[in-house]
Amino acid sequence: MARDLVRLSDVAKAAGVSQGTASNVFSRPGLVRAEVRERVRETARQLGYAGPDPRGRLLRAGKSNAIGVATAEPLSYFFDDPFARELMRGISELCDARGAGLALVSARNEERLSWNIQSALVDGFVLLCIENGEKMIELTRERQLPFVALALGKPDDSISAIGVDDYAGAQMAARHLARLGHRRYGILALEFDDFSEGPVDAARIAEATYSTSRDRARGYLEELALHGVSRESVPIYETRGTAESVARGLDHLLAGERPTAILCMSDRVAMLAIEELARRGLRVPADISIVGFDGVPEAARFTPPLTTVAQPIAEIGRRAVRAILDGDGKIHREVLPLELIVRQSSAAPTQS
Repeated sequence: MARDLVRLSDVAKAAGVSQGTASNVFSRPGLVRAEVRERVRETARQLGYAGPDPRGRLLRAGKSNAIGVATAEPLSYFFDDPFARELMRGISELCDARGAGLALVSARNEERLSWNIQSALVDGFVLLCIENGEKMIELTRERQLPFVALALGKPDDSISAIGVDDYAGAQMAARHLARLGHRRYGILALEFDDFSEGPVDAARIAEATYSTSRDRARGYLEELALHGVSRESVPIYETRGTAESVARGLDHLLAGERPTAILCMSDRVAMLAIEELARRGLRVPADISIVGFDGVPEAARFTPPLTTVAQPIAEIGRRAVRAILDGDGKIHREVLPLELIVRQSSAAPTQS
């Protein structure tokens, strides 16, 4: 008999016991005499039977008491990115408090996406990087499980979502720098589309796949316009959130007249920019002010401490888990507040 086809009934027959007794050996061993337990377990070892499939028990119970977190990013994103780490802190805190498990589900490989979503033993999904993730939504809906998207993205009243107003947050950052007296700006953006990088114009912003990048760019530019800074005078470079792409972005921003302030679409990009500027002999904020976006814990400890638009990252994660575990079956969409935190990376310009 092929080892991967061995069933509990085969073990029971070979051990000379009923299937109910064999089942109790694995699920309620205290009900079975010691000598019978050992005989059944030894038979199972010989046949290559590892025990009942836990998926069957969970399906019968109707609940797995676990949350799935699915992302279109590589799974390393959860460990490498400071925003993702803080988000997972909030998610895991509430899972721990509720005694719930946590499963990371990769949607990066499209060939495996369907299997990964369909086979995950979870009660619901938290979906990250939901923009451009229509397939992930479709497959999650097929599971008929609750899910929460951690980005509001394009308006869709059929999707539960928790996020922030990226446009308003970008306005906060630009307004802060304008009030300090800055007139020359550059923007280091996040990706507007998958796997893209380079200088960005107005058409590129309008056609962006990722609404987070689009809304932050619009917020920066439209707020600066209120302070007399034209869109055409602000160079924008789309980075991929890596040190190498940020360095190329600074090459672009510094190619003309040097900006006195740079708006960064994430704290990670902002911190990479500060490090790269230091390598080039430029001081922050004496030569160039930098403002980030997210409010990750590392930003407060950075040198210099980073001025940023902070979103309640961990609270977003906690609310997402709560929405799944305590869900009432209705669609919920929440916009959480943002806060401008002024630290030492921004100051009035020293040059006009």
